Amino acid sequence: MHCNWGESILTTAAALLTLTLAAAAAATATSASEPQLYGDIHIQGEFESLSQTRQRQQQQHLCQREQPAIFFQTHKNSPVRGNGSTIYYHRIETCCDGYRPNPYTEQCVPDCAHSSPDNCRNGFCRAPGYCECFAEFVRNDQGACIHTCPIACQHGRCYLNGTCVCQAGYVLDAETRLFCRAQCAQACGTHEECVAPGQCDCLAGYRRTAQLGCQPICAPDCGYGKCVAPNQCECFPGFIKRPQRNVCEAECYINCENGFCESRYKCHCREGYRYDVNTTSCLPECQDNCGQGNGVCIAPGVCRCFQGYELHGNSCVPKCERSCGNYGKCLAPNVCGCAPDEQRCLHGSCDANGHCQCPAGQINFIGHCLQQQKIEQHLGSLERRRERSEELKYEFNALIGRLFNSIWE
Repeated sequence: MHCNWGESILTTAAALLTLTLAAAAAATATSASEPQLYGDIHIQGEFESLSQTRQRQQQQHLCQREQPAIFFQTHKNSPVRGNGSTIYYHRIETCCDGYRPNPYTEQCVPDCAHSSPDNCRNGFCRAPGYCECFAEFVRNDQGACIHTCPIACQHGRCYLNGTCVCQAGYVLDAETRLFCRAQCAQACGTHEECVAPGQCDCLAGYRRTAQLGCQPICAPDCGYGKCVAPNQCECFPGFIKRPQRNVCEAECYINCENGFCESRYKCHCREGYRYDVNTTSCLPECQDNCGQGNGVCIAPGVCRCFQGYELHGNSCVPKCERSCGNYGKCLAPNVCGCAPDEQRCLHGSCDANGHCQCPAGQINFIGHCLQQQKIEQHLGSLERRRERSEELKYEFNALIGRLFNSIWE
C-alpha cells in the first residue's frame, strides 16, 4: 500500500509536468504569432538582466579621462598613487563633451549651456547645443526660451487676438513673429548685432578691439594658431592639433595639459600654471602652496584643504575643534600650542607665560595632559614609543633647542 501511494504521487507529478510544458509551448507559440502589447517587458537576451540594461543606459555618453592623481589626495601625509597610464594620473569616468551629469538620475544628459543663457530652462535640451522650447515659448535672439502671446511678448504688448505689438524702437522677429527685436537705423558691422534701439554690440563669442572691431574669442588661446571663430583655431603651418584638444602646438611626446608644446620636449604653460615634471603637464599655482602644503591647488589661486585643515583667505590652516585659548594657537589638526615657543598642550590650556597648564590630577607628559596611571599606555608598543620620541624632539626644540642653536651659530 505504501508503494502504491508513492507511485500515485509520481504519476500526478508527471501529469502536472506534462501540462506545464504544454502550456509553456502554447504561450510561446502565441507570443510569436501575436504582436507585443505596449508596456510589455521585453527581455533583451538570455544572459541580460534588467539591471544590466539600466546600467548600459547610464553609461551612455560616459567617457574616461585622466587627471593628476594629486587632485584626489585627501590627507596631508598620504601617498599619492593613481590608477591611470602612470602612477601620477588617476582615471575617472565623466560625461563626454557636450553632456553634463543629471544630479537626480546620475545619467549624462545633453548640455545647452553654450547656446542658451539659462541652459534651456523652459524647454528640452535634445542634443548638445540644441534647445527645443516648450509650447507657448520661443527662442529669442539670445537663445533663451521666453513666453509668447497670450502670456507675454518680449519688448511688446499682447492683445486679445494673440498678436504682439512692439514698443517703439523694436520690430517683430522676421522668422517667428512671436517676439520683438531691437531696431537699428544703420546696419551693424561684421560680427555685430542690434542689442538695443540704435545700439550695436558684438555677437556672443566675440569681443571688441580698438583696431579690428569685433574679433572671435578662443578659450584657452590657440597657441601657435589663429582664432577664426568662437573657440575655433586655425593652426599656423608646421603646427597641429592633438585629438580632443583645440590648441595648435608642435608635435611632442609629453602631455602638456593646460599649456601647449613649443617643441617635442618643452611645454609652455598658461598663466597661473607651472610645469610639473612628474605629470609632464602644467599644474595650477596657488599662493604659499595652500599653506605650505596643507592642501591641494586645484585651480589657479583655488585651494582644497586636506582633512583637518580649513581655508582662511587663500591658505589652508590647521583646525582645532576645541579653542586653544587666548595664549595658544592651533599648530596641527586638534593640536594646540602655547605661544611664543609653540609648546604643545593637548587637553590642557596655555597660560600667559606660554606654559601648558594641565587640569587637576593630570601631569604634562611630552605635550599631553595625562593621568599618571595612563602614561604607561603611551609607551606600550614600539610604534607608540617612536611617536613619543618624535614628540620629545619637537618639545626639546620648542623649549630649549633654540638656545643651543644660538650658541652653535
